[in-house]
Amino acid sequence: MRRILLAIMAVLMAVGVAGCPGPAGKPRTDQPQRQEPTISVYMHETGQVRQMKLEEYLLGVVAAEMDPNWPDNALAAQAILARTFTMKKIQEGGVKARGTDASTDIQEFQAYDASGINDKVRQAVQRTRGEVVTYRGRYINGWFFADGGGLTSASAAEGLAFRKEPAPYIHSVKDPGFAITAPENKAWSARIPLSKVRQAVQQATGQDPGAITTARVTARGPSGRATTVQLGKSTISAPALRLAVGSEVMRSTLLTSFRIEGEHLVVSGKGYGHGVGMSQWGARALAEQGKSPEDIVRYFFRGVKIEKHWN
Repeated sequence: MRRILLAIMAVLMAVGVAGCPGPAGKPRTDQPQRQEPTISVYMHETGQVRQMKLEEYLLGVVAAEMDPNWPDNALAAQAILARTFTMKKIQEGGVKARGTDASTDIQEFQAYDASGINDKVRQAVQRTRGEVVTYRGRYINGWFFADGGGLTSASAAEGLAFRKEPAPYIHSVKDPGFAITAPENKAWSARIPLSKVRQAVQQATGQDPGAITTARVTARGPSGRATTVQLGKSTISAPALRLAVGSEVMRSTLLTSFRIEGEHLVVSGKGYGHGVGMSQWGARALAEQGKSPEDIVRYFFRGVKIEKHWN
């Protein structure tokens, strides 16, 4: 699903240190804004910069990050996280390369697709207007992914190798979406040419691993996700390897097999995405159970508050 793939890529951009001024020099705090911000957005498709209200911008983000026809409360939970992601990234300096608060380029910010906006998306954004997620008064990293393979990651370090700042609100919970997810998320397998694997390891580590004849998982986290793997003489972070070979190829680090067969690395596993934060299929399952958007967010993020920062 294109939108879910974009979602997986988008959340990997949620890194950095809070507290920097925005590109326009406006003060950025974690306190309620009281008034909806107007933000600058680099439109990747046209190369233009647009000024738009933040809630208007979020319409295109939610339409791109989740299937617009999914349950209302799942879309609304996605809106809360997208709003939080946006505010945190703006606080960290926005898109410095563009001199803007945000960008529609998935490599720089979040996915954005205005053509996917429908009434359900509009209602989801309006229903949660101004709502953001905080932990001890600071914006959280609003990580999300497609499917957790039955269990979410126990930490940002386990699923993303993220250690730039503490993220104690991340914890491992059962992913209810695994019962209803797409078949390819329940069990997947990939055969990756060793030539490509060698290039990926060199790209990720800066060192050529040489000929790869062996492969094994050397460490796993509490949720069972591979955290480091050994390929020939090189040891590499499993999340880094996943990104280097392609997150749509190595769909997760919740691996059930990791071995060499002939001239291929054979990788099998379950789930889709890094497993940190909110499972989108899990959000759908909880929404179908009647859970509110706020309850869905609180299920996946521990000890957080949902605050309304503008009306």
